[in-house]
Amino acid sequence: MQHSSRLAPPEGPRAGGRPLVARVRDEQGIALIISLMVMMLMMALGVALVLTTMTEGKIASNYRDGTEALYAADAAIERTLQDILTVADWNAMIDPANVLAKSAFLDGDEGWKELPDGTKLNLGQATNVLNCGSVTTCDDAAMNAITADRPWGQNNPRWKLYAHGPMVEMLPTEGINSPFYVVVWVADDASESDNNPAKDGDPTPDCTPPVNDPNACLNPGRGVIAMRAQAYGPGGVQRTIEVTLARTDTTEIERGYTGQRGQDEQNRRARKAAVQTPGKGLTRTTMSTGA
Repeated sequence: MQHSSRLAPPEGPRAGGRPLVARVRDEQGIALIISLMVMMLMMALGVALVLTTMTEGKIASNYRDGTEALYAADAAIERTLQDILTVADWNAMIDPANVLAKSAFLDGDEGWKELPDGTKLNLGQATNVLNCGSVTTCDDAAMNAITADRPWGQNNPRWKLYAHGPMVEMLPTEGINSPFYVVVWVADDASESDNNPAKDGDPTPDCTPPVNDPNACLNPGRGVIAMRAQAYGPGGVQRTIEVTLARTDTTEIERGYTGQRGQDEQNRRARKAAVQTPGKGLTRTTMSTGA
């Protein structure tokens, strides 16, 4: 008698001797997967925190540099004013053809300058940008063209380079620690109507003054000029200050000095501070971190 035997069919797919259903339901290794997910989440949070910190630091640095650049431009205006006050004839100062009438604060010629951060600045090209809107030299027709920035036609200012140099050289004692380079331009104010930007208030064209008013044809912009100071700093930061300067007679200046001196003395007396005796010189000044 022959006997035949058959193997019973498997209950289901097996892997490693275990049914597939049991393997799917098994939770072995889930802790490793959760740990990897947590690590990836923490890594993403760390990267976001680093980027936020770097961005905040860059914003603070840009704000600091911008504020310092604004102060540098203002200091350049104040420094240049000391030279302008000694100029009797402003026509020579604003005339672009007069290359000698300039401030004592000069850093060589008008060519290329190396800024403290290593970048280069061409003063001649910077002047052309103000007058022509491009780095190349242009003629009078281009400078007289009416644009959004220069809408005065023939009275468009002809900016002339008047002072330039590093901030560290602004004082003889080199007491300024600043990485900025400042440039100051001067020009005739654009409010005049004489159509001659190289002269400070020529008489109005085709005007005959009456006998009783010989000053009727004088230009109202006479004795007024424009100044523009620009500070260049690290990272390409720039700040510009543009002011209008008007000449006054000595009586008005003296009245202003006297009034200001009287107000200063009143303020000092209110604070019970020392008041300088009229006629005495200030021989010593002291500055400390506590005052």
